[in-house]
Parts: sequence; C-alpha cells; structure tokens
Amino acid sequence: MPDFFWKNMDTYKWYALYTRPRFEKKAEKFMQERGIGCYLPVIRTLRQWSDRKKWVDLPLFSSYIFVFSKPPDLHKALSAPGAIRFISFEGQPVVIPEKQIENIKWILSADVVSQPLAEKIPQGAIVEIIKGPLRGLRAEMVHYNNRKKIVLRVDQLNQSVEIQIPENHVKLLG
Repeated sequence: MPDFFWKNMDTYKWYALYTRPRFEKKAEKFMQERGIGCYLPVIRTLRQWSDRKKWVDLPLFSSYIFVFSKPPDLHKALSAPGAIRFISFEGQPVVIPEKQIENIKWILSADVVSQPLAEKIPQGAIVEIIKGPLRGLRAEMVHYNNRKKIVLRVDQLNQSVEIQIPENHVKLLG
C-alpha cells in the first residue's frame, strides 16, 4: 500500500459507500445503531401519487452514503443492508475531502437545492459565489433553458447538485 495510506491509518476520514437503490436510509439506520459515523444528505421533495401528495426526504445522491471512519474499520460499514462497495481507486477506498462534505451540509442548510442531477454535465466556467449564504463556494456555471444555475460537483462521486442563484452573486475565476 502507498505510504500516504499508512500515515493516515489512525485518522478518521470520509468515504463514499455505494448501496443498492433505495437502501440508503436502511444503511444509515444500521450504521447509527452500531455507532458508525455516517452522513446521508437528503432533500425534501413533494411527491404526487394518484390519491395524494406527500413531502418525502430523498437522498441527494442516489445510492450513496458517506461514512466517517478509520481505514481499518471500513469493513464494518459494508455489513449494512444494501451496502455494495466503497468508491475506490486502484483498490483503495477514495477519501472524500472534508471540505466537500461541509459544502454539501452548507448547501442543504441554506435550503437552495432545487434538484439533484442524474446526468453528467460537461465542464463549464468555474465561478466563486460572492453573495448570499453560499459565499466562498466554488462551483461550475451552466445554463439550462436560458436560466442561470450553478452546479456544484462532488468529484469523487462524479455527481452534481443544481442550485438556482442570481448571476450577480458569482464572479468568474481565472
């Protein structure tokens, strides 16, 4: 194993656990009951059924839950219902930077998420948000149907979150 892996053996880091579809909440409950640190970002969405409408909490990133653990203890999270594997590179679980987890929490607390995006988005202009509760975040600017929107990408998951923000709240970075 690479040196950086052994040097960080005793420190807790964030990792992305891939689950079966619609098993994110079951995996989260399992880990909480066993004292395994985890975070499942959810968004509140109004769902329509034939006989009623209901507000439901859906995972922001379908089939993913974040696990806060030491590398030797990651196997404990894999025993959660629906757990499949950790996102890895060259056989080693990929560490999700703390800043990206903080950004997700910040975005959800600011209540500006309009919808999660399933498709990949081509790279666009990188901007910094200069006004509002998300000030200081860097993101990718994209345009949909003549409306300006910001896309924040969680690189390790290859997933994005779309928020709507006024164009004058961002500045282009070199």
